Amino acid sequence: MTAPEPAQRAAAAPLRWGTERDRIGWGAILIVSGAVAIAGFDAFVLWLLFAGILAHILGWSILPSDGRRRIIAAALSTPAVLLLLTGPRFMAVLALPYIGWLLVRRRPLRSYPTLAFVVAGAVIVARLFPDYGGMLPALGIEFLVIVASAWAARAVAR
Repeated sequence: MTAPEPAQRAAAAPLRWGTERDRIGWGAILIVSGAVAIAGFDAFVLWLLFAGILAHILGWSILPSDGRRRIIAAALSTPAVLLLLTGPRFMAVLALPYIGWLLVRRRPLRSYPTLAFVVAGAVIVARLFPDYGGMLPALGIEFLVIVASAWAARAVAR
């Protein structure tokens, strides 16, 4: 991780606890694991749905950003990952958590065209894995697309 650019540094509030790197890492882990738990939910393991929602929202809440951005990101992301319960056909809703990530990470508007990669990847993955049985590999592939898109957005932001 590198230090934020001067414009970003001036806009960001000082952290009250933890380091930026740790909060980004743990926040991302909780966001992703919560989404995977939600997607893996079925009627026999109801607790998994609640644990996934809690982890997902907690992940957004610990990211280093101002509270308004984190609330907007969680409000966009949580219903989107709940839509994943319908299967890989709705993989394109993962564009909403990606927008939340760009918002929380304070990426400039010029980095938002990387959203096209996320949507295109979702369309391709939905065609490759049309049934719910392919949800795990579909999520894995789309996760890699989202990570690559986030790195591209970071490069564009510089």
